Amino acid sequence: MTISRLNPDGLHHTPGYHHVTVVSAGRTAYLAGQCPLDADGTIVGLGDYAAQVDQVVANTVAALAAVDAEPEHVVRTVIYVVSPRQEVLSAVWDRFLVSPLAPAFTTASTLLGVAQLGFTGQLVELDVTAALPDET
Repeated sequence: MTISRLNPDGLHHTPGYHHVTVVSAGRTAYLAGQCPLDADGTIVGLGDYAAQVDQVVANTVAALAAVDAEPEHVVRTVIYVVSPRQEVLSAVWDRFLVSPLAPAFTTASTLLGVAQLGFTGQLVELDVTAALPDET
C-alpha cells in the first residue's frame, strides 16, 4: 500500500494538512466518530476542550490499533467542535497537532464548528478513515 499526500499548485497554503490524499488499492477502515467517552461510556472533561481532545485521541489510537493501524495510516479526518468561535476551533486543532495522533492530521483534514454533538456535554468528535497496511 502506498499513501501519497500533495498540495496542488494554485491552492492555498495549509497549516499542516494536505489538500489531496491518494491511496493505492487495499483495505480501508472507517472509524465511527470518536467521542470523549471513557471505557464506562462517561463523558470526560465536561466544559474542557483540551481534556476532551485528549480522550478522543486515546480512543482513536486504540481503535486504530485494533486494526493494526497507526496514525500514519490515516487518510482523512473530520474534526467537529461545538463552538462558533474560530479561536476555539484553532485551539482544538493545535491540541490534536501536539498529540500522539498528530501524524493523522498531515492528510486530508476538515475542521468544523457545529451547534451540537450526540452526547450531552460533548464538545469534540473525530471522524477517521485509514488505509490499512497490507495483510501478511
